[in-house]
Amino acid sequence: MTQDTSTRGQGQPAEALPEQPADTFAVASIPNPLPTGATTTVDAEPKNAFDRFFEITRRGSTIGREIRGGIVTFVTMAYIVILNPLILGGTDDVAGNALEQAQIGAATGLTAGLMTILFGLFARLPFAIAAGLGINSFLAVSVVGQVTWPEAMGLVVINGIIIVLLGATGARTAIFRAVPQALKAAITVGIGLFIAFIGFVDSGFVNRTPGGPPVQLGDAGSITSVPTLIFLLGLVLIGILVARRVPGGILIGIVVTTIIAIIAQALLKLGPSFEDPNGWHMTIPELPTALFTVPDFGLVGQFDVFGAFGRIGALSATMLVFTLVFSNFFDAMGTMTGLAKNAGLAHKDGTFPRLRAAFIVEGAGAIAGGATSTSSNTVYVDSASGIGEGARTGLASIVVGVLFLLSMFLTPLTLVVPIEVGSAALVVVGAMMMGQIKEIKFSNFAVALPAFLTIVTMPLTYSIANGIGVGFISWALINAASGRGRKVHWLMWVVAAGFALYFVRGPIEGLLAG
Repeated sequence: MTQDTSTRGQGQPAEALPEQPADTFAVASIPNPLPTGATTTVDAEPKNAFDRFFEITRRGSTIGREIRGGIVTFVTMAYIVILNPLILGGTDDVAGNALEQAQIGAATGLTAGLMTILFGLFARLPFAIAAGLGINSFLAVSVVGQVTWPEAMGLVVINGIIIVLLGATGARTAIFRAVPQALKAAITVGIGLFIAFIGFVDSGFVNRTPGGPPVQLGDAGSITSVPTLIFLLGLVLIGILVARRVPGGILIGIVVTTIIAIIAQALLKLGPSFEDPNGWHMTIPELPTALFTVPDFGLVGQFDVFGAFGRIGALSATMLVFTLVFSNFFDAMGTMTGLAKNAGLAHKDGTFPRLRAAFIVEGAGAIAGGATSTSSNTVYVDSASGIGEGARTGLASIVVGVLFLLSMFLTPLTLVVPIEVGSAALVVVGAMMMGQIKEIKFSNFAVALPAFLTIVTMPLTYSIANGIGVGFISWALINAASGRGRKVHWLMWVVAAGFALYFVRGPIEGLLAG
């Protein structure tokens, strides 16, 4: 699969292409973990209606593997229940009001749980949904300084409605099909580097420097903290288990490394990193004194759809919605592309089963996130950890969703696994996703440069959407200027123009404000 410039449906309207039914794709029956992009057909008959509904046997999986994968995905991304309240709850809006962290935590678990279960039932893919970190940071930093929290969440709801309409009408699918296969492979590789970089940063293995290079190894070029050493131990342990194809290797590695972290904490009594540079970066691995909490759903329904338009004007509010839609739309599209290919569920043209259903449910996650004041909920790249554990179906998503719902009542347990341990799993999965780089024809520089820019921009700017945007724009311009303009789908030009506007939205917003 190295043809770099041919895209399905070029030369004809993309919406004329029928969506591939779920029973026409090739899937893997390979021992866990599945090599990235590997696809073989499983001809075994489903064992029962449950198996047939989720296509467990057809996708080369088992119920046990799906449950394990779901648990690993939840453990890897459970940090959002703690982190989302810290991001959203620490900011006053334009009226001087702030969201209560306990309410945000409860609503975060509720929304992630319900939307991930719906995704598992309708899209039937092993992807989990939760509050998107990029969008919640954008809301906290850039939006609530202009509008109130309910008004900001109203903009998120509008963003979700637009994305649902794009998915339901087939426009989102048409854009997806217009993307060249080489760029889809580059997106997967870029996401692999991105999640590995997230793991390195969250573990303290890589840190920012105040006046030198952008990043450095550990503290001044040296590993000095016990949590980072535990990350390295977990990385090696999980890597060995995965290399030896031990069933449940990622989950086993997480559990064992967490136990080691708990013992280390009991002996050393380390604090959080904002108090102790050598401390834990997010959660301190200690056995909880209490198991149950009562969730407070006071934020559910606290949104104002049109309030922002009255407060800051229609043009300024529209620019905020435009930013939300572009970030949400392409972050999710890129994430699902990479996850589907990593799971071996992608068709030859890069699409995957139940594509339209996945796009619609993911868009509904944005609506639900705004309605519950948790910010837009979207597919999480951390789902790759469960896929690396063997998850291939929506059953794994349902497991994740149920665990998120339980997390509302079992918040203390979500604090046990430190982010350093989850980061080790992310780095391992990032390495798995690098295998897609073989599909990029680097001998053709018109392909090589856009692919390279896509890959490196994601980790360097900490944004999947930025990487996709740079890739789209460079692909269209370079291929057109080198005499290959007819091979650039017209939708690529439309989206590239949209990204160009997205990248200069700051000056545009400044002009509108003036």
